[in-house]
Amino acid sequence: MYGAMTDELTPKKTSFTFELTNDQQELLLGLMVNGNFRKREVPYSLYSIEGEKFNATLYAKEKHGKRKLCVQGSGAQDFIEFQLEPNGIVPVELGYETVLHPELFSAHAGSDESGKGDYFGPLVVCCAYTDERLSEEMQKLGVKDCKQMTDKAVLAAGAALRKLLGPTGYAVVKLGPAAYNRLYAKIRNINRMLAWAHGTAIEELLEKRPGCGRVVVDQFAPTELTIRRALKARGKKATVEQRHKAESDIAVRFRTKMAHSAFRSDRAIRGFANLPSGWSASRARRGS
Repeated sequence: MYGAMTDELTPKKTSFTFELTNDQQELLLGLMVNGNFRKREVPYSLYSIEGEKFNATLYAKEKHGKRKLCVQGSGAQDFIEFQLEPNGIVPVELGYETVLHPELFSAHAGSDESGKGDYFGPLVVCCAYTDERLSEEMQKLGVKDCKQMTDKAVLAAGAALRKLLGPTGYAVVKLGPAAYNRLYAKIRNINRMLAWAHGTAIEELLEKRPGCGRVVVDQFAPTELTIRRALKARGKKATVEQRHKAESDIAVRFRTKMAHSAFRSDRAIRGFANLPSGWSASRARRGS
């Protein structure tokens, strides 16, 4: 259960995301429709409810036969522990990560990017270090997905993480539009550019943390060969893993907040804070 491995002083998480199979979706919809909940209208949702200090939304978009369920609010954890888990809608193991998946909390680093394809902002790659103590502290911050956070919240989360990790705990590579265009003109391949940026951030982090022997990278290329070719001396000595949906790894998940914080900060400095993220060059030319 979600609270089973935490003490009373550890704050409950208030935001959870799951990917549900068709069978899990049927069980969830039965609970939503027949339970004592208030139905609410949410754009792009298949069904959404509001309960005691929580809301839960099953989104309509399907990917690889699964749909996303988001549960949020101060009562979200109770809803999951007393409704979703007992009915087999979500796995019970998620409160036992440190026991079932100790590698997620062992000493290692995580690397990911923000701003890829955004016309008005920089490309930012952040590589961050974690260990068991830092992982526990990171979890206490309880930040949500960046897409569900305001610029102010993202910047505050980034500042909190930088303070927690200290200058030797992370490395950032930032390419503004001009530098991005120069590098792309030379490399002519976005995956190779990302590999270069990740390789550079990884090398800088390992220089600060020479004892770190493992790095997890959120997948951006079809195979690991692309990132391996871009690794420098220290990176080649480390075990570098490229994973699909690497946000399950705490070092990757929280370095995302730091990368996105740097991305949004740069956009604000350039006067583009009010524009939504993800504007491509063609959209910018259209002005909509």
